[in-house]
Amino acid sequence: MRVLMLGWEFPPVFSGGLGTACFGLTKGLNNQGVKVTFVMPKGPSNLKGEYVNLVVAEYLFQDENFKIKRIDTLLSPYVTSDSYTKEYVRHSRVDAGTSLLYGRDLFEEVQRYAQRVKLMAVKETFDVIHAHDWLTYEAGIIAKKASGKPLVVHIHATEFDRTGGNKLNQHVYDIERMGFHQADRIVAVSNYTKNKVVEHYGVSPEKITVVHNAVEFESYNPCKIEKKDKIVLFLGRITLQKGPEYFLFAAKKVIDKDPDIKFVFAGSGDMESRMIDMAADLGIARNVLFAGFLKGEDVYKAYQMADVYVMPSVSEPFGITPLEAMKAGTPVIISKQSGVSEVVNHVLKVDFWDIDDIAGKIISLIHYEILNKELKEHGSLEVKKFDWNIPAKKCLKVYEELMR
Repeated sequence: MRVLMLGWEFPPVFSGGLGTACFGLTKGLNNQGVKVTFVMPKGPSNLKGEYVNLVVAEYLFQDENFKIKRIDTLLSPYVTSDSYTKEYVRHSRVDAGTSLLYGRDLFEEVQRYAQRVKLMAVKETFDVIHAHDWLTYEAGIIAKKASGKPLVVHIHATEFDRTGGNKLNQHVYDIERMGFHQADRIVAVSNYTKNKVVEHYGVSPEKITVVHNAVEFESYNPCKIEKKDKIVLFLGRITLQKGPEYFLFAAKKVIDKDPDIKFVFAGSGDMESRMIDMAADLGIARNVLFAGFLKGEDVYKAYQMADVYVMPSVSEPFGITPLEAMKAGTPVIISKQSGVSEVVNHVLKVDFWDIDDIAGKIISLIHYEILNKELKEHGSLEVKKFDWNIPAKKCLKVYEELMR
């Protein structure tokens, strides 16, 4: 089985959970004997299997069943029209010829990526096309037409998740809808996401297969921590979808009762400066730390340092970070508005908007040792069932059904 897989981020070039999911899935597929060619739109000029192998997954990239190919473009993970324009200007200042190589418009870059994938689709030998999220859907459709091979589109987040249902980008929505209807099969990361696709995009539920994500079990050395303050962690993109403001509002209520508790933002995003200002306005700036974007072992250390991990997402198709926190032995609070809440039990669940409930559960986990210990122990055991070989086998079954 050969798969042409399309995605715009892959470790070490990634900004969030999508890159982590793509890595885990391709590793799992490789374990099933599936040969994957992963086409990503952007990366360093020296990005090769051997290079990524040394940094992220040595054994995976030594296998001849997996290879990465690079396509030059300005596309980047979670990009917005504004940030794309800034990136274009930066490139143009460095090289006057850039304007000839790259388009000024994000959607023009989507088209450019799609046309280059079309050339690959004609030359490469594969059985199935697998496209991740909206930036690659047009490329997937064109590759399908050029090759005659079936198309699977994988939806990790819809435009409704990214915007909270407000001020949808109509062009993005149209591309998503076209991808869903042109695809031979849709893979959704949760029933929560499947229901959104059925409700908002007019897709038959029979066309959608739910494949929950998993977690990668790298071997990290435990870090020794000596500290007096208790730490509550938010780790992820600081964007509307992730609910950072609810984290801060809950933090205010917690700090009013226990001023020794510290709150840490690990991540970056378009709401970061706003959250810094909000912490100051709430009078809790001294208790809130912004650590920036973390990678690799630093992520695991952040989980280990935390006494509680909170994911207050407004709309989370799945959410891998709670699994990572559970793996590190950190008690977890997650919003009920998430796909991961469908499959985990040894966590505390809240509505993202209920800051009183969030604050109450944070205080309970910090001050009631029995509850804290129970979630640590049972969570660490529960997360072991989330192996990337399981979603890989489900995707392989989808591929095989399409080839019959």
